[in-house]
Amino acid sequence: MNEAENSSTSLASPSDYILDNFGPTDRIAMLLLNRDSGETIQRITSAQKAASPEFQAWLRYKNANGSDIYMGMNPLRQNASTRTKEDIESIRHVYLDLDHGGEQALSSIRNSSLVPKPNYVLTSSPGKFQIIWKVEGMPLPEAEGLLRAMSREFGGDPAATDATRVLRLPGFANKKYGTDFYVKAHKEFGETYQRRDFKLDIDAQDSPRYNHHEATNRVPSRPTHLSQSEHDWAFAKRALARGDDPDHVIRQIAEHRAGEKSDPENYARHTVSKVLAQLRERNVPATPSSTKQPIGPEMEH
Repeated sequence: MNEAENSSTSLASPSDYILDNFGPTDRIAMLLLNRDSGETIQRITSAQKAASPEFQAWLRYKNANGSDIYMGMNPLRQNASTRTKEDIESIRHVYLDLDHGGEQALSSIRNSSLVPKPNYVLTSSPGKFQIIWKVEGMPLPEAEGLLRAMSREFGGDPAATDATRVLRLPGFANKKYGTDFYVKAHKEFGETYQRRDFKLDIDAQDSPRYNHHEATNRVPSRPTHLSQSEHDWAFAKRALARGDDPDHVIRQIAEHRAGEKSDPENYARHTVSKVLAQLRERNVPATPSSTKQPIGPEMEH
């Protein structure tokens, strides 16, 4: 039995998973989302506390009562009270959210020469996977460029390509569907990777170097740094223009901004309504497409 086969039989417990991915004093975001009651709870705490029996017992209680359990994949600054890009202390992980393609899509990643072997593969629901690599020495813009490149190359969810994304915590039930599915984390490799280990080219339109080059050849008009609201607006505009269901886009924005907005659903609905109105003014169709796949699960499948 080779290393991958042997390691793929190793299921990580929630506590082991947290402490294997973070140092004890790292501050991480835990997000609890109850779709039935609308309750959203975000806790920013140390990895050691999140892995403690008391905290895990609380998570199990909330999960049993309808809440999905998520964890941010990059540590936050010591004084952070929110989960924005400005709060991220360092990039520790890059990831892919595979909502389509099942085992075949997963196998193509495992056998690809473009990316190293994954550290973890999470089975988040039947036939759906979240692939995680540990990394170091990677600036945030470069990491997000790589996330987008991997999503394009392997057909991942394009909504899961920012550094503040939360992924499911293994060992807890996925409450999104009618029947509970307990998320499993298979530990495959223990190596920590660097940018050179990923052979994908991110020197394209959305790469930091491209954007810097273009900016130096333009007459300055306004700062190129987009606010969180501007990112949400741009995301909604792209998704709706290509025919994604407006309700689906609302859920994605609301769940991504959970813990940052006092009323994320109202904020998301307002954003989508304004984008729809603008598209109608410009005669851009914004109806669900029968030929395209939806852009992915709301938070993470």
